[in-house]
Amino acid sequence: MALGSLHLAVIQRAPQAMMQNLDVNKTADAWAPLSRTLFVPHTESEYRQLVGLLDSLIDEVGEDESHPLASFMEVVGILIEKYEDVHVPKLAGE
Repeated sequence: MALGSLHLAVIQRAPQAMMQNLDVNKTADAWAPLSRTLFVPHTESEYRQLVGLLDSLIDEVGEDESHPLASFMEVVGILIEKYEDVHVPKLAGE
């Protein structure tokens, strides 16, 4: 097997190996209640809901990067940023 083919085979197997380690049933059970809190916003109302969540997380986490909710806060911030990239008009001069 050529080196390029071997590299491609390893890349193709990596997601399969990761899925083998993922307990889908446990993940689904954990995701069900969380999905009401963490989601991709598609409406202004959902966007505002996430902004409120981020405000609460900032109050709790602050700048403590070792806080258990720090990465959750980062994910919420990214979801908000992506919504704003698409739906919030840029200011003149930016």
